[in-house]
Amino acid sequence: MAGDARMPSARDEPLIPLVVVGDRAVLMHGGRPVVGAATDVVARAADLERREHPRWAVASAGSGLARMLAVGVAVARAWDVAEAHRLLFGGWRADPAYAWARLRGLDPGGMPRARDPDSLLDLLDPADEQAAPDKDPQAPVAPSGYLRRDAWDPVRLGSETALTGLARWLAGCAGLQRDRLSEIGPRAVATAASESAAAVLALELERDGLPVDRQIAERLIAVAAGRRPVDDTDAAAIRGHRDRQVLRHAPGHERTDLRHPAQVKRLLSAVGVDVPTTRAGALEPYRAAYPLVEALLRWRKDERIATTYGYRWLDEHVGSDGRLRGGWTACDGAAGRMTAQHGLHNLPTALRAAVVAEAGHVFVRADLGQVEPRVLAVVSGDPALAAASSADDLYAPVAARLGVARPVAKVAVLAAMYGQRTGAAGAALDQLRRAYPVAMDMLDEAYRAGVRRRPMRTFGGRRLPLDDALPPPPDVSTTGLAALDAARGRYARNAVIQGSAAELFKAWAATVRHALAGSPARIVLCLHDELLVHTPTSQAAEVAEAVGRALVDASRRWAGTDVVRFVADVAVVRSWAEAKTP
Repeated sequence: MAGDARMPSARDEPLIPLVVVGDRAVLMHGGRPVVGAATDVVARAADLERREHPRWAVASAGSGLARMLAVGVAVARAWDVAEAHRLLFGGWRADPAYAWARLRGLDPGGMPRARDPDSLLDLLDPADEQAAPDKDPQAPVAPSGYLRRDAWDPVRLGSETALTGLARWLAGCAGLQRDRLSEIGPRAVATAASESAAAVLALELERDGLPVDRQIAERLIAVAAGRRPVDDTDAAAIRGHRDRQVLRHAPGHERTDLRHPAQVKRLLSAVGVDVPTTRAGALEPYRAAYPLVEALLRWRKDERIATTYGYRWLDEHVGSDGRLRGGWTACDGAAGRMTAQHGLHNLPTALRAAVVAEAGHVFVRADLGQVEPRVLAVVSGDPALAAASSADDLYAPVAARLGVARPVAKVAVLAAMYGQRTGAAGAALDQLRRAYPVAMDMLDEAYRAGVRRRPMRTFGGRRLPLDDALPPPPDVSTTGLAALDAARGRYARNAVIQGSAAELFKAWAATVRHALAGSPARIVLCLHDELLVHTPTSQAAEVAEAVGRALVDASRRWAGTDVVRFVADVAVVRSWAEAKTP
């Protein structure tokens, strides 16, 4: 693939600020500003991208790079201030003023509030409150040290001086972030670079969309939700028919509202099923013996498609070009997973058959195998667990070491990361602790950090703000407080692994994206630990090889070692449904 050449490290290279606000823009190159109409500056930036592949410093990929991506320019490298902020401080909020305040150690509560044009007080107060005389009103930072509340106002940025000053500030802010991340370690700087690449990829995913065969989608929706209704009355009739397929198993209860949990609980009780909750997990053991339960669980899947992924969803979100589009984010603000809108991240399995490659194309689908225990081996540095990762099936050597069946070993390892201590998993935990003491000690330390509300960082440097997680209400009892602390501890031991795995995944996705540069192949879906690449059929074998090679490269750089082996199930398919369901 065209992207095999190595790119420079993000640690010491120049950062080229790019600011695009409304119809004005500026970039700084070689210390000289290029200021003007957004279309002209973006064209200059695109030319610079093609010639030099600089690392663009942007407030966010969406604000600074979207126009380049919209015209098909493949942005190779970026420093996304918002994503770097989320690494440094955790959480979701990452607007420039907030990121700057946190970076400079200023109280966010003292930030100048946004001006309200309808407020008489704002009309009478023409300037921010200052800690000192304002000697340079064109500067983006006020004498108080905070970013001005109108720093990004298009009217203010009509001034070339103000626009250039904002670009210089942006370069300084990004550079200071890089310095702070360097203090955590070089891996944190590399993580910021891959997180920024993921933010660019998020824009490309939204731009390109996921191929969907509309006719197949219509048929699948019809199976679950019934035919397309002609009006509201018809829709109500179809809905009633769906409900009756469940209620016919409970004569005399035909008026039960299946969308009301309390009524469903009474319905179940009427046929002898007494459960504390009507969730699927509680109902599953009764499925084989009670036709009502089987019908209810099937109805719920159909109802979800009918109400969330039905004809309206299809009409609103699948374009005339047969692509499902929605907004993407590189980080969910918690452990750091990518997220997406409009069903791209939670499309029902029943509809995957509608995700079909276009004519002359196929999907290369790759799913990381047993990624969490392999990440645990890296994060903890446990040599015994690292040795187990050399196997294609990590749970087989773990089972042999513990002297238990493979399913028990798998449940025990996952339970250790999720904090479960009961059942078969609990019985195997003591053996797991003796076999892999380094890994178990690390998880226990994460648990203690959660209980004590002590912030932690993932392997890649993301701050997990455990001091803010599950805050106790003022009137909580001692028992309630202990329960919240325990829940926070369980969250911490899982988040430190999930967050690190998310960083590895995005590093892999960024490496695949780089490897595919210059080819017609495109990543069209990032789902937890799974990549879906849309590629011409003639290049499928080459793309599949590049995806596998990218995992080896990305995991070695991310882990700083090749002692732990990461594996992926890679397949070439026409439809997403042909791939093994995770």
